[in-house]
Amino acid sequence: MQQVAMSWLVYRLTGSAMLLGVVGFTSQIPIIFLSPIAGVLADRWERRRLLIIIQSLAMFQAILLAFVVLSGIVQIWQIILLSLILGVVNAFDVPIRQSFVVEMVEHREDLGNAIALNSSMLNGAHLIGPSIAGLLVASVGEGICFMLNAISYLAVIIALVAMRIPQRSNHLRISFHVMHELHQGFKYAYNFRPIRNILLLVAFVSLLGLPYTVLMPVYAKEILHGDAHTFGFLMTAVGSGALLGTLWLASRKNVLGLDNVMVISTVIFAAGIAAFAFSSIFIFSMVSLALAGFGAMTLLVSCNTVLQTILDEEMRGRVLSLLTMAFMGMLPIGSLGVGAMAGIIGPRDTLLISCCSSLAAIAVFARQLPRIREEIRAIYVRMGIIRGVKD
Repeated sequence: MQQVAMSWLVYRLTGSAMLLGVVGFTSQIPIIFLSPIAGVLADRWERRRLLIIIQSLAMFQAILLAFVVLSGIVQIWQIILLSLILGVVNAFDVPIRQSFVVEMVEHREDLGNAIALNSSMLNGAHLIGPSIAGLLVASVGEGICFMLNAISYLAVIIALVAMRIPQRSNHLRISFHVMHELHQGFKYAYNFRPIRNILLLVAFVSLLGLPYTVLMPVYAKEILHGDAHTFGFLMTAVGSGALLGTLWLASRKNVLGLDNVMVISTVIFAAGIAAFAFSSIFIFSMVSLALAGFGAMTLLVSCNTVLQTILDEEMRGRVLSLLTMAFMGMLPIGSLGVGAMAGIIGPRDTLLISCCSSLAAIAVFARQLPRIREEIRAIYVRMGIIRGVKD
């Protein structure tokens, strides 16, 4: 709800696609610099306590945002500053939260289903939130959306406090320097071909493809001649497709075949973006975005699942922080570029460039896939995942 309301607020105040990109940039750029440190913390300290602190800070940011809007003193610089604060919070939240998932799963073979279910809940929120935000923005304004978001953090914090997680042993010695541990994480990911190529795929798609959502307010108002309701429904369509993708992945029995899913889902994502670029019909636009959401989410969840399955436990936090950098760290740069490009060549051509770039990224990945598959198979055999399973 906050994401949709903030995008609409920025566009209502400024009418600028470029400033939409700037807000997207400031809300995510800290991830590039801070998420590796968060990965080290996730491997050092108790993740549940870290998450309680982080979620409390996120609630404070939402309260400040609601205050400046409801009091009528909101200015674009305040939105940019609060977006930057949220970006700092998310830089620590995402890798630590991703690392925490494995602590709630007793058996490793259930990890893929757990990750997919976790993503399905996230996308269930993405499905419901934009619709509610569109209605609230049109009826009572953006400030109420921000206040409801602030209140919602209480449920998250209470849930974390109520959890009883078995104590895990610390894998890192506190005497190690942070930079030494960061170097270990980078070296491990770079030298492991499957991890390296998956991270590169996510990075390029996030940089060149996924920032298409920055242009949703422009399409809703200028192309489809709609309002906040239209914007909310478009974002709901993306969430609907993403939710279907995660539910499908959650129903799978194991991780086998996810390498092929990565390739197919990227092609589906690109096709959805291309169809949306040429659409000027509301229903067709929603179907196209649902297709794009399905492809994007199945790609990201598949990459996350494979990484969480094959990486060494002592490197989990640091590798997942690199995944966060590849995904969320590239988005702000892409958002800034998409916003600037749309102002120069228009939103339609910008989306077509995003589509072609995503296809180029998956083509490079597909060339490496046979060797990636060999190394992953060896790990699956060692873990007993494919014992007795025929190719």
